[in-house]
Amino acid sequence: MASEVSLHPGAPPARLWIQRPGIYEDESGRNWVTVVVRFSPSRREWARASQSSTYEPSITVHLWQMAVHRQDPLSPSQMPFSRLPPVWQLNPGNKYRASDSSFWEIVNHGQIDSIEQLVLTYEPERNH
Repeated sequence: MASEVSLHPGAPPARLWIQRPGIYEDESGRNWVTVVVRFSPSRREWARASQSSTYEPSITVHLWQMAVHRQDPLSPSQMPFSRLPPVWQLNPGNKYRASDSSFWEIVNHGQIDSIEQLVLTYEPERNH
């Protein structure tokens, strides 16, 4: 059975705050779960091809809006290290500004069956 895709489920969240590893909450109290995080190039690919000592990949994250069991948020000191920011704030131009001042482009905001999906990509500035 094919999944039905809707390209316009409404406006994307204005703000996302991390609650627990892999779980964000928006301004409406809805939960967004990190389902895929992709790094490009992978660390292995980068090591083979690069002479540079700094590894800064582009990052693509897929977030699905879905209910999760309610738990108290962790404090920042309790969070494990992650390349994903603790806060994303929607900015003009189809981008989120992260708490570290990086910009994440909205690649896709749609709906697959009953699940709202938000796909964001971070592209580091490359010095060539």
